[in-house]
Amino acid sequence: MNLQDTLNWRYTTKAFDTTKTISEADMAQVKHVLRMSPSSVNLQPWHFIIAETAEGKARMAKGTQGFFQFNEPKVTNASAVVLFCVKTDADDAYFQHIADTEDQDGRFPNDDIKNGFLGAVKAFAGIHKYDLKDLQHWMEKQVYLNIGNFLLGVASLGIDATPMEGIDVKALDEEFGLREKGYTALVAVSIGYRDASDFNVTDKTPKSRLSEAEIFTEI
Repeated sequence: MNLQDTLNWRYTTKAFDTTKTISEADMAQVKHVLRMSPSSVNLQPWHFIIAETAEGKARMAKGTQGFFQFNEPKVTNASAVVLFCVKTDADDAYFQHIADTEDQDGRFPNDDIKNGFLGAVKAFAGIHKYDLKDLQHWMEKQVYLNIGNFLLGVASLGIDATPMEGIDVKALDEEFGLREKGYTALVAVSIGYRDASDFNVTDKTPKSRLSEAEIFTEI
């Protein structure tokens, strides 16, 4: 599929075919999409919990109880579920870790460029921590960049996806001990293959978007 066809093909899947699973090779590409997402100053303030087994999906489904029970089948019937988690803080040690990792990967020809990069990371993080006082919200924005990249990436592999903010993040934080590790759950995305019964599939329910005239200003 070309890009336009991929965008028209993907949609928020409401029902997964439980007889179909994502291949090991495609799951490797799914993980690559997660790793290679862009983020501001390459901060990468994320962690991903990936559930492919019945046991893993049952643990993930603990975040779809009570009010969020309507999302439980989208977790248990999917081939896999990715829980997107965000850091709860970022300090100088983490910034140094990012810079050192880039250095090991050959990004910096000399120490001056490395130190310049590290200074830029600290400057932007400082603006959000002290001036705008929205450091965690800023990091959450980076995770949402990843989610958007992820939805398009898996669609390019012919894999359907269901992003869900309708989850009990506290229950999932507790289930996976996330807060003790410096993270908190943000969004779950189920992936797999659409079931024929899905009412939301695009050949049954056409996609709807605002018109170009309304959303574009060309100058």
